[in-house]
Amino acid sequence: MSMPLEKSPLHAPAGRIAELADQCVQCGLCLPVCPTYALDRNEAESPRGRIAIASALARGLAEPDAGLREHLDHCLGCLNCEKVCPANVQYGELLIETRALLGPAPRRPRLLLGLAKRPALLRALRRLGGWLALPRWKNRLARRLPQHSPWRTALLDLPTGTPVAPVRASGNKSEQPRLALFPGCVASIDDAEAQQAAVTLLQAAGFHVSVLPAFCCGAMDLHGGAAATAEQAAQQVRRAWAASGASQLLSVTPGCLGTLRRALPGVSVFDPVELLAARAGSLRFRPLAQRVALHLPCTQINVARTDAALLQLLRRVPELEVLPLPRPPYCCGAAGSHLLEFPARAGQLRDATLRQAATLEPQQLLSSNIGCRLHLAAGIDQQGLHWPSQHPLALLARQLEPSP
Repeated sequence: MSMPLEKSPLHAPAGRIAELADQCVQCGLCLPVCPTYALDRNEAESPRGRIAIASALARGLAEPDAGLREHLDHCLGCLNCEKVCPANVQYGELLIETRALLGPAPRRPRLLLGLAKRPALLRALRRLGGWLALPRWKNRLARRLPQHSPWRTALLDLPTGTPVAPVRASGNKSEQPRLALFPGCVASIDDAEAQQAAVTLLQAAGFHVSVLPAFCCGAMDLHGGAAATAEQAAQQVRRAWAASGASQLLSVTPGCLGTLRRALPGVSVFDPVELLAARAGSLRFRPLAQRVALHLPCTQINVARTDAALLQLLRRVPELEVLPLPRPPYCCGAAGSHLLEFPARAGQLRDATLRQAATLEPQQLLSSNIGCRLHLAAGIDQQGLHWPSQHPLALLARQLEPSP
């Protein structure tokens, strides 16, 4: 068991945690929108309870034993609490600082996460898995693993399709690109279609786009308490950004936006949906007579804040019926590495999300965050729902009318 932190004076980062915690007025308005509080009805599983835990740890009034640590690790980082907080508590920053103070959780699947952060190796393994027909027997293999094994979850969430080629941008090489697209790690493989769709749509709207190298932004490390490796990733982001010569950075994965903004203070980091919505009048789409359920990831609502812009774009497709999932539930449970560390809890939240989707009777499901989409697709497969799923930008690019 770790020794208590110094009670006085408080040193950084403990002092910073205490300062952030003191902003909370304990009003409880965060409780109704907190997904983990809804699961447990336990004050320690609410933002207010976690703020109290963080404050006690920072002041040395409690020791970081396994019980307290688990309450902090259960947090999804959805930031619904920040959106409703009347005191403007920076809960996301407090959570990051507190986890950094404690360090990575013992149960964190380091090997699996390390693999996910190496896109070149992951792409090669995915290609090998395709040759071995792994997607066809992944469910049988997963059932042989322990129920709470992160490897079991990773197998079940493995996409069945063959990875498409990495995103590329074409155009006038002598023209200085205004926009640079950040591919990320897992997204550079399993969301390459959406990334290529973003480039296609942006070019049709008159933008010039370049593409950064594929690597991890550090989001999983940052939110998992691995501060040193998160900073190494941030430095790589800064180097790649400086070499790009662009003026704005883009990511089709809302889960990366907050980490990219943290690594690049002062830089405009956008969801491309925002730029496309601003030039929506220059885009024309073919009709698609279909009913789609739109899952809006927490990060799209609370970090990117592009949910209204995305709806605006999708509703420009003639005959497309777009139905956002009802809220609650407020989170599908993916939450970065949370689905690997706490698969049972993540499964409960996912099942609640899919129940809400089923009420809409959709023909397919759209979701813009790759972790959410893989998590939801695994649930769709297990429940035999037979809904295809894709990134909304992929649908828009398919329906795009060519320029005359």
